[in-house]
Amino acid sequence: MNDIFNGPYDPKSVEEKIYKQWEESGYFNPDNLPTKKSAKPFTIIMPPPNANGSLHLGHVIPITLEDIMIRYKRMKGFKTLWLPGADHAGFETQVVYEKKLEKEGRSRFKIHPEQLWQEIWDFTQHNKKTMENQVRRLGASCDWSREKFTLDPDIISKTQDTFIQMHKDGLIYRGERLVNWCTKHQTGLSDLEVNYETRKDPLYYIKYGPFTLATVRPETKFGDTALAVNSKDKRYKKYIGKEFEVESIIGKTKIKVIGDDAIDPKFGTGVVKVTPAHDQTDFEIWQRHKDEIPGPREIINKFGKMDLIRHFPDSDEAKKYEGLKINEARKLIVEDMQKRGLIEKIDNTYEHEVGVCYKCGTIIEPRLMAQWFVKMKPLARPAIDIVKKNKIKFIPVRLKKIYFHWLKNIRDWNISRQIVWGIQIPAWQCQECGEWIILKEKPLKCSKCKTSKIERDPEVFDTWFSSGQWPFLTLGYPNEKDYKNFYPTSVMETAADILPFWVMRMIVIGLYRTKKIPFRHVYFNGLIRDKKGQKMSKSKGNVVNPLDIIELYGTDALRMSVIIGNTPGNDLNFFEDKVRGYRNFANKIWQASRFVLMNAETFKYSTSLSKKIKMTASDRKRLKELESLKKKVTKQMDTFKFHLAAEELYHYFWHTFADKIIEENKNRLKEETMKSAEDRTAAQYLLLQILTESIKLLHPFMPFITEEIYQNLPTKGMEFLMVNKW
Repeated sequence: MNDIFNGPYDPKSVEEKIYKQWEESGYFNPDNLPTKKSAKPFTIIMPPPNANGSLHLGHVIPITLEDIMIRYKRMKGFKTLWLPGADHAGFETQVVYEKKLEKEGRSRFKIHPEQLWQEIWDFTQHNKKTMENQVRRLGASCDWSREKFTLDPDIISKTQDTFIQMHKDGLIYRGERLVNWCTKHQTGLSDLEVNYETRKDPLYYIKYGPFTLATVRPETKFGDTALAVNSKDKRYKKYIGKEFEVESIIGKTKIKVIGDDAIDPKFGTGVVKVTPAHDQTDFEIWQRHKDEIPGPREIINKFGKMDLIRHFPDSDEAKKYEGLKINEARKLIVEDMQKRGLIEKIDNTYEHEVGVCYKCGTIIEPRLMAQWFVKMKPLARPAIDIVKKNKIKFIPVRLKKIYFHWLKNIRDWNISRQIVWGIQIPAWQCQECGEWIILKEKPLKCSKCKTSKIERDPEVFDTWFSSGQWPFLTLGYPNEKDYKNFYPTSVMETAADILPFWVMRMIVIGLYRTKKIPFRHVYFNGLIRDKKGQKMSKSKGNVVNPLDIIELYGTDALRMSVIIGNTPGNDLNFFEDKVRGYRNFANKIWQASRFVLMNAETFKYSTSLSKKIKMTASDRKRLKELESLKKKVTKQMDTFKFHLAAEELYHYFWHTFADKIIEENKNRLKEETMKSAEDRTAAQYLLLQILTESIKLLHPFMPFITEEIYQNLPTKGMEFLMVNKW
């Protein structure tokens, strides 16, 4: 017996060595697998981790789940491709880099865009290499020869092709609309990148001519273009269509009352002010009443400061508030309104939902800006139908409700970002006539006015626009053989919290661009939380480094700890004691294997041996139990119940094989207590068969220890366990 079995299992002496052997074998590449020519493909495109830092514990679940699927299907004889990648992660990476700049006393606004882009490129390339090695440490059997980055030249080019084609098809337009604006990061965000928090703010009841109305934002009153009431509200019906002169703190002004069904008669007094430049609902009201009331008037600038003088150049009062931050201005404006008797009362118990930037928590300030938008309604319909028809299956099924909710209520998608880091939008504007030209390369002259004064749009794509094309772009759409062989992909495994951000958009864009579904199944994992159920964050000090856990207990133990008890779509609490328990299980596997192999040194195995061996009734019963286990686990694997399969195997190996079967057969193996040489051979055969089959079944979950043991089995078939038959 090999000397490696002396002492307890030592993951450190096994894992790096085994992974190197796997990688050098070439079997991660589907082109090198010993499969039949007719073998069906099984494809997973790895959700690309952000190339802006190290992996965290949250990455362990998806990488483990995907590796389990790939290893299982590889052993089942499928032509398996697991394509790894990394995401430039646009806005998120720039936010991370800005924090780095802040620590260095630098600002991205004082760095030339080209220099900043290069700095972030170097930063992500360094992180990318670190991250890839961490993925290897987790045992990921992905095909590194096909690895992709979202800023690879072909990905950039084909992302721009999609934009150009969408523009030709009338699905992309340049429009001046309200955008979710982060005043800290100086960029617009999509609706999905806005978080909503319940906050308690004063509700001010202000006098507006003959009316009193309630608002939380008295500072935006300088941008009001109308008053609105519900069209059916009997209290105010007689006022609809009439214009009134009202007093304000910067002088008298005239304002019209309009009727609109969007107004809630139960909010405040039932009268609201319409500020179309600073509120999405008000903007939509203005769009319905363009012929009756003035257009949007922006009185807060992109830095979140009052910008009044350009609208009221003759008002000395307006100068008082010019340049003040929103909260400063609100306080001063309320004081001045109270002095003039324009505040009727203040309700300090009012609670409402406030939109904030999902990265920094800064309150979103809607801004009227010209941006590039994708028309989502026509794209949403086929994406809804395809999931309704079960052409794409969700695991768990309940998450389809969230998917349908988002798509049925979808608004046009703002894909412009005012940042440096990302894929450039292929759009050029003529400086003479304002014409937009959609091309990758700079045109020589404007097709409309023939001038050569043309400048590129400095903005970049929302990162989800490129990552929404990830499944087909990574496979070389439209002409590469990988696209033809491996698309649609088999499973998209990803976190439940990015269903609307990513999954929805991959389906929408995939259907539009390829006319095919991007994947057949979506497996959603939950978040990993600390042992108290709290979300892990650096500020809470509860972040766990997976590599520290691996150093202590080994990769296999960590993998088992995040799979057993982990049901699809649900969050999982992390307990280090649980990992320690599965380290003990790994050692149990090691010691049981050591015992079997030590007692099988005289055993001469051959594939035809089973016909010659005289099995006892108990032996046959145990092998029948093993067959039942194999069928049960296979069914669980085929139906994505990996948590149940892993638990089944854990209990069988420890409590049935190690605790019972081995113990029952010890006397049959000892020369002094054995019945006969034939019976001893039967016992050796039984234990080796169960050990071999157990190791195969456990391999997708615990690949390192099982491969190491397999290499020392007399029953070894293929060169590596990972390509052995399931």
